[in-house]
Amino acid sequence: MSANPPPTGGFVRRVGLFQATAINMSQMCGIGPFVTIPLMVAAFGGPQAVIGFVAGALLALADGLIWAELGAAMPGSGGSYVYLRQAFQYRTGRLMPFLFVWTAMLFIPLIMSTGVVGFVQYLGYLAPDMGRTTGDLVGLGMVALVVILLWRGIEHIARITAVMWAVMITSVLLVILAAATDFSPHLAFTYPAHAFDFAGNRFWLGFAAGLTIGIYDYLGYNTTAYMGAEIKDPGRILPRSIIFSIVGIMAIYLLLQIGTLGVIDWRRMTDPGDIASTSVASAVLEKTWGKGAADTVTVLILITAFASVFTGLLGGSRVPYDAARERVFFRPYAKLHPRHRFPMLGLATMGVVTAIGFLIGRHTDLATLIQLLTTVMVIVQALAQILALSVLRRRQPGLRRPYRMWLYPLPSFIALAGWLTIYGYADKNSPGRHPIEWSLAWLALGCVAYVVWARLEKVWPFGPKEITEEYLAAPTPDAEPAGT
Repeated sequence: MSANPPPTGGFVRRVGLFQATAINMSQMCGIGPFVTIPLMVAAFGGPQAVIGFVAGALLALADGLIWAELGAAMPGSGGSYVYLRQAFQYRTGRLMPFLFVWTAMLFIPLIMSTGVVGFVQYLGYLAPDMGRTTGDLVGLGMVALVVILLWRGIEHIARITAVMWAVMITSVLLVILAAATDFSPHLAFTYPAHAFDFAGNRFWLGFAAGLTIGIYDYLGYNTTAYMGAEIKDPGRILPRSIIFSIVGIMAIYLLLQIGTLGVIDWRRMTDPGDIASTSVASAVLEKTWGKGAADTVTVLILITAFASVFTGLLGGSRVPYDAARERVFFRPYAKLHPRHRFPMLGLATMGVVTAIGFLIGRHTDLATLIQLLTTVMVIVQALAQILALSVLRRRQPGLRRPYRMWLYPLPSFIALAGWLTIYGYADKNSPGRHPIEWSLAWLALGCVAYVVWARLEKVWPFGPKEITEEYLAAPTPDAEPAGT
C-alpha cells in the first residue's frame, strides 16, 4: 500500500510521464539551438563543434541525476528553493534559499533575454535593412508586449504551451528535413588542421566555451522538479522525465547541428557579415528549399522565440512570489494583482531585467550574455545542489528516497568538474567582460540584501533558525528505488 504523499499546497498530482517529459523538452528547445549553432562553431573553430552538444548533454545528465534524487525525495513546488532550504537550514537558516531566489531574479530573465536577442536576429532575415536602433526598439517592444499580455491575466496557459511545443517541433523538424535533402558529408566531416590538438590551449578554451553554450541549450531539463507537487508518482516519473528529455533533446540537437554543417560551410557561420552567422536555420532553408520556405520557417522560429519568452516570464515571476509567501523573501513580492491574481512585482522586476539583459546581449554579444547567466547560476544553484545532495544524505539518512543516484557519487563529481570548468574559464572566454566578477558582485549584494531582510523578519542570524524537516514527517509515495 502506498504511503500518503506530502502536502502539496493545494496542487493536484496529475502530470504523467509523457506530459512531464514534454514539459521538460518544450523548455529545453526554444530559440536556443537556432541561435547557438554559429556560436558553437566559432568556439571550436570548425565542424568538430558537435563535441560541445555532446559535452553539454553529459553535464546535463550528470546534473540531472542530482535533480532526480532531490526531486523524488522532496517533490514539492519550488525545486532548488526546497532542496537548499532543507539542506542548509541547520547552519545558515534561510540564507541559501534566499540567495537562490535572489540569483533567480537575475538568471531567469537573462535566459529570457537571449530569446529576445534571437527574435531580433531572425527578424533581421525578413527585414535585412533593419538598423541597430530599430532592432533595439523591436526587442524592447517585444518585452513590453509580453509583460502587458501577462499583466492582463492569461487563461488556458496549457493551450499556449501546447501551441509553442507544436511550432517548435515543426520548426526543428523542417530544418532537419531540409538539411537531409542537400546534405554534404564533406562539409560536415572535414575538419581544419589541429582541430583535435588536445595539447594546445586553443582546444580547451573552445571546449569550455562550447560546454557553456551546450549546457545553456539543455537548460530546462529540471522543469518538472519545480513542479514536483503536481507530478504523479514523483519517485518514478520525475527522474525518468529528466533522463528521457535530455536524451531526446540530445538526439534532436545532434541531427540539427550535423545537418546544418552539411549544408552551410562552417566558415560562413563565423563571418559577422553573413546571414548564416545570425540566422543559420533560415540560411539552410533558403539554400535547400528556396526563399519562400526560408521565410515561412523564419516566421515559425519568431513565434517560438516569442512564446518561449512569454512562458518563461510567466513561470519565472512566480519564483519570488512563492518564496515571499513562505517568508523566505521580501514580503512585497507576495502580493497578487487584486483582479487577475498574478504576482505583480515579480513580473515587473523580471520584465525590467529581461529588457536590460537584451540590451547587454545586443551591444556586446550573445555569447557574453550566456556566460553571464551561467556564472550567476553556478555558485548558488549548481554547486550548492551538489553539496546539498551530500549534506542531506548525511543529515537526513531517514529521508525516503524513491530514487537514488546511479553510481553515487560519480555523477556528482562529473557535474562538479563540468560546472567548475564553465565558471573557471568564463573570464578567459569573455575578455574584458568579467562575468565572474559580476556574478560575485551580485552574490555579495544578495548577502547584503539577506542581512537587511533577516533583520526585518527577525530570523537567523537575528532570530531562531526554525528547523523544519517536513519530508521526514511526511514520506513520499511508495516506489521501487531506481538506482544504486
